[in-house]
Amino acid sequence: MRFRPRGGFHQQQQQQPDRGASEARAEVTGQKAPESLFDRRRHEQEIERAQNIAAGLPPDAKPEGAEDSQEQQQHQGQGQQRHQHGRRRQYREPHLDTPAEVKEDEYQPVELKDKPPTGIVESIKHAANKVIKHVHRLIRKRVPSEKEVIINAESLETRVAVIEKGVLEEFTIERTGEERLVGSIFKGKVRNLEDGLKAAFVDIGFEKNAFLHYWDIVPTSFDSGVEVVEREGQKRRNDRPRITQRDIPRLYPPGSDIIVQVTKGPIGTKGPRVTTNIVIPGRFLVLLPNSDQSGISRKIENQEERQRLKKILREFNLPEGMGVIMRTAGEGQKKAFFIRDLAMLIEQWNEIQANIKKQPSATCVFQEPDLIERAVRDFLTEDVERIVVDSSQAHQRMREIISKFSPRSADKVKLYADHQPVFDRFNITKQLEAAFSRQVHLKSGGYIVIDETEALVAIDVNTGRHKGSKDQESTILKVNVEAAEEICRQLRLRNMGGLIVLDFIDMKQRRDQQQVYQRIKEGLRRDKAKTHVLPISQLGLMEMTRQRHSESVRSAVYDDCPYCKGRGKVKSTETMSVEIQRKLNEILKKRSRDESDFQLRIAVHPTVLERLRTEDEKLIIEMEKRYFGKLSFRPEPTFHAEQFKIVNVATNEELVSVGDTK
Repeated sequence: MRFRPRGGFHQQQQQQPDRGASEARAEVTGQKAPESLFDRRRHEQEIERAQNIAAGLPPDAKPEGAEDSQEQQQHQGQGQQRHQHGRRRQYREPHLDTPAEVKEDEYQPVELKDKPPTGIVESIKHAANKVIKHVHRLIRKRVPSEKEVIINAESLETRVAVIEKGVLEEFTIERTGEERLVGSIFKGKVRNLEDGLKAAFVDIGFEKNAFLHYWDIVPTSFDSGVEVVEREGQKRRNDRPRITQRDIPRLYPPGSDIIVQVTKGPIGTKGPRVTTNIVIPGRFLVLLPNSDQSGISRKIENQEERQRLKKILREFNLPEGMGVIMRTAGEGQKKAFFIRDLAMLIEQWNEIQANIKKQPSATCVFQEPDLIERAVRDFLTEDVERIVVDSSQAHQRMREIISKFSPRSADKVKLYADHQPVFDRFNITKQLEAAFSRQVHLKSGGYIVIDETEALVAIDVNTGRHKGSKDQESTILKVNVEAAEEICRQLRLRNMGGLIVLDFIDMKQRRDQQQVYQRIKEGLRRDKAKTHVLPISQLGLMEMTRQRHSESVRSAVYDDCPYCKGRGKVKSTETMSVEIQRKLNEILKKRSRDESDFQLRIAVHPTVLERLRTEDEKLIIEMEKRYFGKLSFRPEPTFHAEQFKIVNVATNEELVSVGDTK
């Protein structure tokens, strides 16, 4: 009765599942635009079902890899149930015999040489800026945050890394040739309406028509991350009749033009998914040209600051039928910055409207900015000390962008011109190699193991060679707390989304479990993706979800091995010996006995050949005697461990070729 549910064991008294967890689970099953502000979670399952039917898939079809993840969950759950009876008093023992504790060196920021000023005017400006900065430091007495943004801009790809005290905290990569589809706005043409699916198919210029569900046409309210703020004169506009699903066939008949924004790229047989609830993100604001609602991000927690921002928001003079959202980056900013940002967004929307009027249907009228511009928009905050970029063109472009809304912040952009790669100079390359390995070591000797699938991420925590005290509970708690901080960092670095299961080391005390749970929640606050985490369950597992903005960095950087097909393992030499002998038996059995000398030449990897010459030599000799054939083996160092070829020596005909990926 120790784990008796609160409502008893009767079926009718069981608690209902957590609504927040159910909504979060539904939310992560699909990709959404980074600036998702509208609440579509209530209808997500209905939309996904309709899109599956439209793509010719079963209505309840799951994303690729979801079946595998379910099997993995079942096996994991069965394993946990088998050990459930013995888990009340038995816990994994930490390894206490360890080397000396690792001592960290004090962080020293990387010094960059400033370009010497040329000319009298520049020398005076340079000296004046140094004096002004020194005076600011004396007046404000601001402690440096030691947070830096490092940008490596190359011809084929751009990489952005955010480091704090030399530790890599965020990483983003974008290939130059990739089309930035999600977030872009198109002038589409409605091809047909499917009342049964409650969806419209819109031609936006791609091979597959975009999928537009009725719920993505009807104006909807904000999601839970935004607080609605009533502005002056807004109640009068709210009295206007709202569009319902019944009005859609009349408002958007086949052949009519419609302005849509892509929220999810094409996957498999499915076309892009679009919405008419358009959002245009700026530096401090997000413009909603088709919604008269306004709000403020709930991530701004200071109540005095929220009241100040609400007052500024209510004083905005917005065009008829438009709304804005105050972003987290606006915390502590002056009113003038918001007004300047709003003017730029309205000007950008006017340009989009001009493109809509002059461009034909099925064309792009606004493309999501590239990573350089997004880095300025999303990463440049007040606590950033400097932005270091190794491209002179990108450096000049970033200064021009920043000067539009904050000329003082333009001095934060520094040009890196040394011969050593910028990621090597700031020790980012080594951190990336360690961060994307399956096993990630912690500072004190423990480690975590990360297994990423299409729809599920499993993370296991181990004590490893952690140096602990005689008190096992404090040792286990220390490793789990350190692992919780590293897990939050890894989720951001790898951009992993979907369902995530964390297997911490078993803790006896409930207060220790709660401490680890709170540490996870604190670490996730700085995550821009929406997350939902549950406390540690009775099985010792913590479940959470993280919204998918885009594919993970692992999927973008790595391809599955053509030999192991993503298994991460190769066949053993014994297995290869068995397969080679099986093929030889098949070939030798086919030949008639009255033939003359029958000789085969087998080319294999040297490690496999060593096995055939030693442990399996007798089996090869017996095969030659049984079938009156002659077998000769040749090492081929260029072969993969699973590759081999069998050739008829008399005719030089290649009979078998296994493992060749060409």
